[in-house]
Amino acid sequence: MSTVDYHKRLSPLRSVRQGAEASVGRRHWPQIYFGIVATSMATLLLELTLTRLFSVIYFYHFAFLAISIALFGLGAGGVFSYVVAGWPGRFFEKIGILASLNAVAIVACLSFLLSRTGEMDTPALMIAYFVAAIPFVLSGTVVSLVIADTIGRINRTYFFDLIGAAGGCALLVPLLDRLGAPNTILVSAVLFAVSSAIWFHLARSPRGRVAAVMLGLLLVALMTYNGKYPVIDVKFAKGQQLKDEEFVRWNSFSRIALKPEPGTGFKSVVIDADAATGVAPFNFDRLTAKERFDLAYHGPGIPYLLRPGAKTLIIGPGGGWDVSRALASGSKDITGVEINPIIARVIMRERFPGYSNYLYFRPEVKIVVEDGRSFVRRSRDHYQVLQATLVDTWASTAAGAFALSENNLYTTNAFVDYLSHLTPDGVMAFTRWGFAPPRESLRIVSLAISALEQLGQHDPAANIAVLREDASKIHAWGAQDTILISRNPFTASDVERIRAAAATAKIQVIYLPGTVLPSPFRDLLLAPDPSRFYNAYPFDVRPVSDDRPFFFYTVQPRDLWQFVMHASHATADYKVNTALPVLFGLVAISIVATIIIMALPPLLLGHRLPRERGIIKALLFFLCIGAAYILIQVALIQKFVLFLGHPTYALTVIVFSMLLSSGLGSLVSKQAARNDTRRLSIILLGIAAGTVLLSFIITPVTEGGVALPFTLKVVVSVAMIIPVGFFMGMPFPTGLALLERVAPTSVRWAWAVNAASSVLGSAAAMFLAIYCGLQLTLVIGGLLYFGALLSLAGSPMWQTGILAIRGVARAS
Repeated sequence: MSTVDYHKRLSPLRSVRQGAEASVGRRHWPQIYFGIVATSMATLLLELTLTRLFSVIYFYHFAFLAISIALFGLGAGGVFSYVVAGWPGRFFEKIGILASLNAVAIVACLSFLLSRTGEMDTPALMIAYFVAAIPFVLSGTVVSLVIADTIGRINRTYFFDLIGAAGGCALLVPLLDRLGAPNTILVSAVLFAVSSAIWFHLARSPRGRVAAVMLGLLLVALMTYNGKYPVIDVKFAKGQQLKDEEFVRWNSFSRIALKPEPGTGFKSVVIDADAATGVAPFNFDRLTAKERFDLAYHGPGIPYLLRPGAKTLIIGPGGGWDVSRALASGSKDITGVEINPIIARVIMRERFPGYSNYLYFRPEVKIVVEDGRSFVRRSRDHYQVLQATLVDTWASTAAGAFALSENNLYTTNAFVDYLSHLTPDGVMAFTRWGFAPPRESLRIVSLAISALEQLGQHDPAANIAVLREDASKIHAWGAQDTILISRNPFTASDVERIRAAAATAKIQVIYLPGTVLPSPFRDLLLAPDPSRFYNAYPFDVRPVSDDRPFFFYTVQPRDLWQFVMHASHATADYKVNTALPVLFGLVAISIVATIIIMALPPLLLGHRLPRERGIIKALLFFLCIGAAYILIQVALIQKFVLFLGHPTYALTVIVFSMLLSSGLGSLVSKQAARNDTRRLSIILLGIAAGTVLLSFIITPVTEGGVALPFTLKVVVSVAMIIPVGFFMGMPFPTGLALLERVAPTSVRWAWAVNAASSVLGSAAAMFLAIYCGLQLTLVIGGLLYFGALLSLAGSPMWQTGILAIRGVARAS
């Protein structure tokens, strides 16, 4: 295309644009920006809160479904905006109506989802998927329409869009802690009502503005009433009705309920309507001999028989059973590290301390509210017993929704940390569910072997013992394997004491040093080449690392397809690995959604679409940057969990920092890129190089700064994220501005494709993290920006940017 041809083709668009810019000058831009902030804040708040709600109603891995629903809905909204744009009526009035409808739709959809029983069959999940997507479709329609209408100031529009999303991220934790998930979702409905009032004000519609204000007030009243008398609340979860709950409280990573155990008189703390920890009811001032025996002679009690009176560290003490076992053995120095403040503080110390006979007030007991792994890494103490009994983080955190079932407590790096904090005669005791053939417990052994070898132990088989309690339940659910791991080889006396204790407690000995009992544990421990054992074993029990912290994922790659096709509620691994079928279904939905979003606008617009060759390559540019952004975000969140000490902190700090810095990048993109494709190319290359560099420096920096004060850790994290995040905010608004020059009707199309690609990117992030690791996921995210550059170079936007710069140069 020559320069003359370019200006001829541009002239009719220029006249339209100049007319729009004239009207833009008369607009109330602060109100428009505030409306965008309220919309994006409500959208992100709704999206992240749904991850918590889905983790309770279904299981942890279905929280990931909430993310895909949101991104799919936003993309579909971009397509639907083409339909809305053709409706009669004033522009802002139509947006105000959509925002009001969305506020009502959120309440209706929330009520519908909470009325479901939480069944996880395919029809039920599909219904939940599409019902939950309705608010995001409406939100995506609003944002797409506003972006297309304000394309002349796209850098500022996108800036306020990201700032609003950052605000939603910042509000998430305090709102969940204060209000719980259902009421936090109602807050997002209130925010949509607020945005509706703004849009009606811009449309000069007093009736609409009054109606929106009244709607907002009604929603606030509903939220207040619901806080005192829960009418919109979780009534069913995991296919069962929730009842007999004495106490319920939410925080950003759990729903905690206290309920009686039928027929026992004991109380249980139930996490996300699934995992439970009993409240230990013992009075240690009057503990009988039988009670001491019952406490000690169980699998988790064996380490205290082996090291009576031990200085003890307990990770995840919950309701205090392990603490009670340590006290019963005479321990005078017990530290418990509990990640959940509702359990450690509210239930055990503030509201119901009498249920445990004030266990956590005893002078021998010190309870720390912190992630167990982070506590160990910064601790300078050494312990004779380090224990973790059935500690998992299946319940999805808002940060972990993308990460399947990651668990940083169970990695080789973690076991090196634990063993390094044992005294020379110290023992670790990890209890996991037993299966036939073993999976979780065998992977614990593989982690122990790897960690012991790294610490210079040449014969790990001499340092490990495996015991099984409730062995009769091995083919169902309920058997428990306790793995004892010694810092130095067990002595002959240790072996005899373990054998005697197991015999007294009627616990099955699976492996002891020097025994010849056949089992997969013995086969692994005595294997001359463990890699051959791992390859031949029916489940993947290889040791996992901090870079691939998927302890619960035990499906061999060769069996992936078979498991996906035949997984069911009847299989023992369904609960643990059912994310795989969900993930495959999600990928299928993502691909179909992306194809639909790519294909629908031509069908809706027909001859009104631009005829330039290469428009598909322009759309591929937006697809690449959308997928890349989400890949990088997911990987960074997980990379910073250990450094910041809690998944919630990682979510808040990393997502907020990325959105804020990207918003600032968008704000200056018009001056930095100047709609020049050559400048944009440099920016894309810089993002790719910066991300790759970041992937290599994160681990040494975070490991080296583990002992830093928390505030300084936040500063370091933000400092590492902001440079890349700043430039990541530039390609989208710059690309839209370039696209508008050659194909103004495709702007909303590009928005839809960008949102749909995030669905694809989030699913890809899971696959890559599982099979390639978080570092490589980060690298691939960076390289996708290079892919965006290649797409840009083959699209009409490239020539447009070059010609525009030439025109400016000639004019000057």
